[in-house]
Amino acid sequence: MKARSFLDGQLLIAMPGMGDQRFERSVIYLCVHSEGGAMGIIVNKAAPMMNFGDLVSRLDILPGIDAESVPEEVMAMAVQFGGPVEPGRGFVLHTSDYFSADASLPVTQKIALTATLDILRAMAKGQGPQRALLALGYSGWAPGQLEDEIQRNGWLHCDADEDLLFGVAQEEKYNMALRKLGVDPAMLSSEAGHG
Repeated sequence: MKARSFLDGQLLIAMPGMGDQRFERSVIYLCVHSEGGAMGIIVNKAAPMMNFGDLVSRLDILPGIDAESVPEEVMAMAVQFGGPVEPGRGFVLHTSDYFSADASLPVTQKIALTATLDILRAMAKGQGPQRALLALGYSGWAPGQLEDEIQRNGWLHCDADEDLLFGVAQEEKYNMALRKLGVDPAMLSSEAGHG
């Protein structure tokens, strides 16, 4: 029997015609993939009209920290729509230069996921990770569900890299991920095979 391969740390790329508009043209970074299911963060869709500064003021998570002392690039950081599951819960996908033994999940040697307010406070103080993506909600799959969706031509997958995750404008990530696979986005159809 062939050993099962899991896709932790890889990108899922939605195929045209997958039938679920929540994931249309989505690029998802898989944080967890095992026999128990999968969990990932959509990295190319902004939450409507929200940035780090808006989130900070809504949640009042920085008591005693002057908002004007927060680095400008942090305050302007867009908040992503991470997926339809628990849309009120925040996640930070980030480089592993920031790591909390109690709260961070290492995905790869270079990338981790943290879901506590401590990382937001650290970011506000300029002590957070070098590169980060803030998301509300996540994408989740029951055991075997993701594998089934891949078999039914719903997703392509490829290796992730930091530049694609953190350094490219969100509207360019879908086409860039496809190009990593050697796929011309203009030639992609719902009838294509999967990688």
